[in-house]
Amino acid sequence: MTDEQPELRRLAGRVKWFDPAKGFGFILDSSGGPDILLHANVLRNFGQGSVADNAQIEVTVQVTQRGAQAVEVLSIEPPESDRDSHIEDLGDNDPAEIAALPLEPARVKWFDKIKGFGFANVFGRPEDVFIHIEVLRRSGFADLGPGEAVSLRVIEGKRGRMAAQVVSWEAAVRVPR
Repeated sequence: MTDEQPELRRLAGRVKWFDPAKGFGFILDSSGGPDILLHANVLRNFGQGSVADNAQIEVTVQVTQRGAQAVEVLSIEPPESDRDSHIEDLGDNDPAEIAALPLEPARVKWFDKIKGFGFANVFGRPEDVFIHIEVLRRSGFADLGPGEAVSLRVIEGKRGRMAAQVVSWEAAVRVPR
């Protein structure tokens, strides 16, 4: 047995695909290296149960006998194509206005990817908050699970309170308020 630790390196890339049901996915190395395995446990340690395909991701990687594997997620940015897409229900709120909203701690009540929406309960408030799948994608998520802890930036939409941004619970602690 050796005391030598595998070398860790920081890497930026793009999520090729991630399947929460399988518990893994792959990252494309932006410098052209081999695909990097992204295990669900590593993603969960960052505070997310899923990540959108084509999301920009920064990770710490180690190379093992089985190939390159992410050991820590450092940051996730939504896919370029989703960042500026218009969501009608958000009205005229621009990204700067949304980013200025306070983060509200919440727990996912349910989310149905096929229907394209779900609801969360904000702590200390009786009404549910609507979460649209496009807002979820724009936030860098692919799906949410019942009971998942998240932080939301909430607006008053045409039909009540709705999420304008979803942030993982753990990442919200790192986001300046």
